[in-house]
Amino acid sequence: MLTKRIIPCLDIRNGRTVKGVNFVKLKDAGDPVELAQRYSDQGADELVFLDISATNERRSTLADLVHSVASVINIPFTVGGGITSLKDVELMLKNGADKVTVNSAAIRSPQLINSMAKEFGSQCIVVAIDAKRVNNDWQVYLNGGRVATPFDLYTWSQEIEARGAGELLFTSMDHDGTKNGFANDALSRLTKLVNIPVIASGGAGSIQDFVDVFKYGNADGALAASVFHFAEIGIPELKKTLKDNSIAVR
Repeated sequence: MLTKRIIPCLDIRNGRTVKGVNFVKLKDAGDPVELAQRYSDQGADELVFLDISATNERRSTLADLVHSVASVINIPFTVGGGITSLKDVELMLKNGADKVTVNSAAIRSPQLINSMAKEFGSQCIVVAIDAKRVNNDWQVYLNGGRVATPFDLYTWSQEIEARGAGELLFTSMDHDGTKNGFANDALSRLTKLVNIPVIASGGAGSIQDFVDVFKYGNADGALAASVFHFAEIGIPELKKTLKDNSIAVR
């Protein structure tokens, strides 16, 4: 049985970790290098680093900061934000990333997914999807949730898989930062449609939310930020509860 993954997320803006609600109202959450080391020491399964303003500011991801974070952790490390080319992927991997996540650039040029998977291997390529409910559909957004697209979550996810991505990272914009639980209905449908791992993001507020996202959302991993950054949930305690609920974790 594949184990479920607990994945803290570092949303980076101006070199600092930040966290907001529904992609806005950002506040400082600490030094990314210090947080990364804490999560690695606590037993997190992976770490995600998202330079959340890189795409909107039309600049590349912060390679030096990626290197600093990678140097203090010993767990798989995924980096995203402003990834638009094979050179960007190569630079992140050289600076310590194990995987890269691409979002807006993949929507603008879906062939980029094929090229990245062919050049670096599907296991390195995570495609992130930011979506929210619009008229009972899940509409995909880009540029950090600022720009609506004609894509829907399910059709786009199937295309992503067909083009060679190794994982999906689905963030519910409606649930982001609300601490009211993950989008389990959408996740349950999504995980039935694709055969690659799906990471759930948006809505973690309690340990029970993690239990539910694995039991009812059938997610392969659960990503969260503020509940870890502000020590509302401890990773060792979380993993113990998951094991007590017969959910396989490392």
